[in-house]
Parts: sequence; structure tokens; C-alpha cells
Amino acid sequence: MTFEHKSVLLQETVDSLQVRPDGIYVDGTLGGGGHAFEVCSRLGDGGMLIGIDQDADAVEAAGKRLEVFGDRVRIVRSNYERMAEVLEELGVGQADGIYLDLGVSSYQFDTAERGFSYREDAPLDMRMDRRQALTAADVVNGYSEAELYRIIRDYGEENFAKNIAKHIAAERQKKPIGTTAELAEIIKASIPMKLRAAGGHPAKRTFQAIRIEVNRELEVLEHSIDMMIGLLKPGGRLCIITFHSLEDRIVKNRFRENENPCICPPDFPVCVCGRKSKGKVITRRPVVPGAEEIEENKRCRSAKLRVFEAAR
Repeated sequence: MTFEHKSVLLQETVDSLQVRPDGIYVDGTLGGGGHAFEVCSRLGDGGMLIGIDQDADAVEAAGKRLEVFGDRVRIVRSNYERMAEVLEELGVGQADGIYLDLGVSSYQFDTAERGFSYREDAPLDMRMDRRQALTAADVVNGYSEAELYRIIRDYGEENFAKNIAKHIAAERQKKPIGTTAELAEIIKASIPMKLRAAGGHPAKRTFQAIRIEVNRELEVLEHSIDMMIGLLKPGGRLCIITFHSLEDRIVKNRFRENENPCICPPDFPVCVCGRKSKGKVITRRPVVPGAEEIEENKRCRSAKLRVFEAAR
């Protein structure tokens, strides 16, 4: 299967970067290279695109897709949380623009053996970087019932988290839970019959929660935003596309705190904490896909783009 991922909010994201022909841009979640191709198309000979992805399949696919741009492209297999080190290793100080598309690629969902989908029967895996040890099977079979409850409640925002965790704990006593189909059935049985049809597939939220835990998705995002803003040249922009409310909340809050980091009590006449603004939020409201894009790509309906500009 070819690595396909329909780039969400493509023009909106690349337009927001305000690409300069001689600029340096960093794609922290390279995927199939859709956004990167559009950025590279706007670069001149003096420009550079640095693509980072932890998925070997993505690195290979994007490499082929972007090879027409020759020396303008550098691709590194890593996690975007290491962006500062990656840039340093490449001899790059700061970037004119950085962007993340946090969605799981269609390729990852549709490649059954990756274990991301509740619609296909496959080993419980869900690792974006298959070099790491922790898999979804380790989480499902090894975490305590209380830990499972917390993850499913917090990362899946699942109303039946307690019951699902209880059912998983009971079933794994009989034998380890090894496949996506087994897990999906256990989740389904944990939710009252009349409520199963509401809000899509009953396993959707729990699978999301386990995937987030396996890949430390929220932790990496939370810890990386300030670092990425620090890597921007004056006036450079950071664009982040999120796909669920937990990610969006982190981006919105981190952007707001970088714009206004002052911690003085509101009744102080002047700021005495000395914390300086790192820039400004460009998107007061997130940019969302239009009806036409949603019609073409149903998976993009929850996407939100937020943009931050570094202080000049």
C-alpha cells in the first residue's frame, strides 16, 4: 500500500506560513509530504525544507515524493520533540516557519497490521515509531484497571471509561487481549446497547486514548510548543493542525501564554514579573475546513488550525 494522507487545510496552512523563497521551513510531522510539497513549490534555490517524522514508512514515501526538489529538502527520522537537536545537527539556527499536522495518516489507519483501526483485525500495536518498545498490547494487558480508567476517561473523553476499564481487566484475566477485534468487542460489550450507535463506533474513543498513551502524543505536544516558538526567527510563524479537543486546548493555551506570559496580579498598575511576550496569536478563532473539503475527506471534519507569530 502506498503512503497516502490527504493533507488537511493545505492552502490555509501554507498560506499562513507566508513562505519566502529563501526561507527555512520545518515540517515536524512529515507524513506523506503533502504540506511539504506545497511549501517546497514556493521555495527558491536558497530555501530549505526540513522534514521530520518518526514513522519509517512516512520517511520513505515523503523522500520519493519530494526528491524532485533535490537539495532543498532534508528528511530526518525523529520525533518533533527533538526539533532543536535536529536543527542543530543540520547547522540551522532558526527557522522562518514551523508546522505540525497532528492527525494520524490515512495510511496508518488503513494499514491493518499497524493496529490503529478498530475496523480491521490485527495485533494491538499502534506505534507510530516501531523502534519503540511500548505497544497498545502492553497498555491493554499491563496497565492497572485504575490507570486504564484514567487514560480512557482523560484521553478518550469516554463516558463509560470506568466500565470499559473494568471489562478489559476482567477479560485479560482469562487470557491476554492480543488483537484490535478482541479489544473492540470488549469495549462494545461495556457500553449499554441503546447508546452504542451514538457518536460513531463504540470503540473509537478508547482506541484514540490508547493510541495517545502509546505515542505520548499530548505530552510531546505540551512540551514542544515553547521550544518551537523559540526556534522561530523574528516574525516567523508556527502553524499547528489538531484533530481533537485535547490537542486543540493545549495549543490554544500555550499560544495564549506565549503571547501574554505576565503573571502579575490583575490589579497591578504595571508589570513587575519581567516576562516578555514571545509574539502574537494570529488566529483568534481556529481555521476549520470548509464544506467542500469535508465532503472530499470525512476524516478532516474535526481539524482546527491555529497560528502563532514570533515577536519581531
